[in-house]
Amino acid sequence: MTPTLPSPQTSAGASRDAPPGPQTHYRICPLCEACCGLEIRTQGQRVTRIQGWQTDVLSAGYLCPKAVALKDLHEDPDRLRTPLMRRNGRNSPLEPASWDEALALIAQRLPAITAAHGRDALALVAGNPSAHKMGLLLYFARLARAAGSKNLFSASTLDQMPKQLQSGLMFGHWLSIGLPDISRTDFMLVIGANPVASNGSMWTVPDFRGKARALRARGGRLVVIDPRRSETAEIADAHHAIRPGADVYLLAAMVHTLFAEGLVRLGPAAPWVNGVAELQAAVAGFAPERVAARCGIGADTIRQFTRDLAAAPRACVYGRIGTCTQVYGKLACWLIDLLNTLTGNLDQPGGVMFSKAPAFAANTAGKPGSGRGVATGRHVGRASGAPEVFGELPIVQLPDEIETPGPGQVRALIVVAGNPVLSVPNGARLAAALDTLDFMVSLDIYCNETARHADVILPGLSPLEEGHYDVPFPQFSHHNQARYSPPVFAAPPGQPPEWQILMRLAGILSGQSDTALQADGALALDNEWLMDDLRRANPSRMDETLAALADWQGPERLVDLALRSGPYGDGFGLRPDGLTLAKVAARPGGIDLGPLQPRLPEMLRTPSGRVELAPPLLLADLPRALADLATPAPDMVIIGRRDVRSNNSWMHNLPTLAKGPVRCTLLLHPTDAQRLGLADGALARIRRGSASVTAPVQISTALMPGVASLPHGWGHDLPGVQLRLAAERPGANLNALLDDRLIDPLSGNAVLSGLAVEVAPAL
Repeated sequence: MTPTLPSPQTSAGASRDAPPGPQTHYRICPLCEACCGLEIRTQGQRVTRIQGWQTDVLSAGYLCPKAVALKDLHEDPDRLRTPLMRRNGRNSPLEPASWDEALALIAQRLPAITAAHGRDALALVAGNPSAHKMGLLLYFARLARAAGSKNLFSASTLDQMPKQLQSGLMFGHWLSIGLPDISRTDFMLVIGANPVASNGSMWTVPDFRGKARALRARGGRLVVIDPRRSETAEIADAHHAIRPGADVYLLAAMVHTLFAEGLVRLGPAAPWVNGVAELQAAVAGFAPERVAARCGIGADTIRQFTRDLAAAPRACVYGRIGTCTQVYGKLACWLIDLLNTLTGNLDQPGGVMFSKAPAFAANTAGKPGSGRGVATGRHVGRASGAPEVFGELPIVQLPDEIETPGPGQVRALIVVAGNPVLSVPNGARLAAALDTLDFMVSLDIYCNETARHADVILPGLSPLEEGHYDVPFPQFSHHNQARYSPPVFAAPPGQPPEWQILMRLAGILSGQSDTALQADGALALDNEWLMDDLRRANPSRMDETLAALADWQGPERLVDLALRSGPYGDGFGLRPDGLTLAKVAARPGGIDLGPLQPRLPEMLRTPSGRVELAPPLLLADLPRALADLATPAPDMVIIGRRDVRSNNSWMHNLPTLAKGPVRCTLLLHPTDAQRLGLADGALARIRRGSASVTAPVQISTALMPGVASLPHGWGHDLPGVQLRLAAERPGANLNALLDDRLIDPLSGNAVLSGLAVEVAPAL
């Protein structure tokens, strides 16, 4: 007999009739990967103050300027609060609409397109904010399941897929990421990353500056390798500038040196490692003398980096955006973890370790110590032929799938919390392609550069109007913990939460349009799909499981399910002292699950049950890099940069973050500025092929000669965008210069750094 699903209760949250007096709320910041705990004070429906939550188990009171801007985001008059739709076709204006009208138009158009042209005629795009809102992340997967399309894209192929691919090949899962144990290390080498500004990326480490200060206070060293003397380099013991795109050569030369000087020490990981001999042969051609000129770093210095790393009692190497967004991104990411492994610092305190997340981590589920590993190319892009990676195709090739006629041509698109017109190379081409679609839906809190092309825009809630659990980031956390924060404010009447919007879209795509158009349709479909999931996972304990989950609905219910079945969970009553969402919610500031501990071999999910140091896919790509070593480096290349106040494009519309000096400037070294006839503050034209942008010059010795730097995420001067504050200082779009056909092979990641440009005074 199939049990009946209990009727779930409403998730914990504030009432619209909030008490008039001052209130204090605990809240996890959703604006970057640091995930800091906040104390938010309110008076009625107004935010009066935001500060760090002193007893938060992860951030301990730290916060950055972005957190304070949550008030601006919540109150932003440009933030959409009602759907917009085009009532008379693609050429008509976007106008306010009711939820019933907007969903009825979607139900009329989307199923007709997929019925006529097949499931792959619909593409889905998930943007960066999806990872920071549990409703979007958990229910985008359900939307994709209902869509049944191979054309899935996300921001992952703009900044992190090389790291995911390399980690999957070495350790058996895409999200088994080696994390620097900064609290116990003696030597840390940072390359192509700026954690002072990011507070970690694919490494959740709030207050990196404070932790780096503590590292140095106990006698440790921090060394930074970067073309720019970044905020992280400013606090380091040493900074060395490297030619953009040369990371693969430096890192391969360091691995070469470990073998050449007999410095390889596998340490406790030795019984669980495969491929050392193959690796030694593969790097034989990367001697320091051979790569030094291309790196801009002397051979003796390269050897000294390697010796220092090998000699330190506890050491780690960390690389991020700069290592991922280049021609050899996956090789650079791989070589970083090879250095960590070959110096005996893999899975050791003070080296790189693996978190043990309380929920949603594949390397804590199933049989420990081995698994299926990862595979790529289960399908390929119809137009591009690019292989699927982690279920996704390269987002830079979305225009190809739209423009190329024939069976499977993308004719409709759903974009969830994304702005690829700004964030993808050659956004002008993508924008033109979007205008040729038969139908487009955007789920977004703004009418931004991408959403302006949609036939329907469905607005999400303010982050302060939804509960929050960090779904992916405990897998990248420098300290094991579990935290949940309830909504600060209740949602406005009639405004569905984002998970319900996605479920209603899923209902439409799965042929249940009538149900999906009803207010309770999302709840009914969610109940049905949960029952299916539970029946497949553990049919023998359905009654106990359903009874245990009865107090939650939507994403909170999925979080409760994941916590209870996770490594610290109560097992639905089998371990009474274990975690549940109710227990986590009862502890503002979270539950401390302890420092990272060695996890080899149980966390491995490779078929061999070992760390694969020499995956054939990666070994096969090294000769390409070696052959390219003979190619002369360009005279001038461009790199991006990020500012703590403007990590993403939509932050440019928030007064707290937008105020102050102009941040979209072209950094140039004084010798380059003099050679090019450019003065500080002058307007420069940056050109690559037929594409060009202009930006004011900022002369700085922080940047090495031969390199220009323009920040990411700007270009708010396109028609139809409703971001009034951002439009006052639109900035120049770096991605408008970049090549949308240039990707890192296999990972499909866009190449955003180290490309040749011409710089001259703007006439």
